[in-house]
Amino acid sequence: MRKLLPATLVLGIVIAARPTPARADFGIGLFLGEPTGLDMKVGLGPRTGLDIVLGFTSFRGRAGYGHLTYLVTPLVGQGNSVLVPLRLGVGAAVYDAGDIAVAFRAPFEVGLRLRRTPLEFYGEIALLLTLVSPGEDPFADVQAGVGFRVFF
Repeated sequence: MRKLLPATLVLGIVIAARPTPARADFGIGLFLGEPTGLDMKVGLGPRTGLDIVLGFTSFRGRAGYGHLTYLVTPLVGQGNSVLVPLRLGVGAAVYDAGDIAVAFRAPFEVGLRLRRTPLEFYGEIALLLTLVSPGEDPFADVQAGVGFRVFF
């Protein structure tokens, strides 16, 4: 009995300290707003990822649009049935403004990621600084919308 107690204690500590399996971190979904399009999120690490959107600038305008954004998650709220990640990002956008326009993009995103289902709903607001646009000086704009992602 004297040897069994320490062995059980060590085994319990090892089991409790083992890393938990990582959640699936490739998601695909839809983003609605400005821009509107197919959304893909690829996890690079526990709190970093790439967000890719391909679609249109908005519902009103049908100009082609795409962006690639590096996201960092500095804070994750924990609920019983959801995680609430707060994400900041930096990236680039390319869209059709008569000719090709190139912009710098800085989003702030709040998500609701369900614990029992591989699904996330999120909202985003982003500063868009267009640096290259045919016949125009650089200008700033705001993008915003809501979306969802299904994770695999």
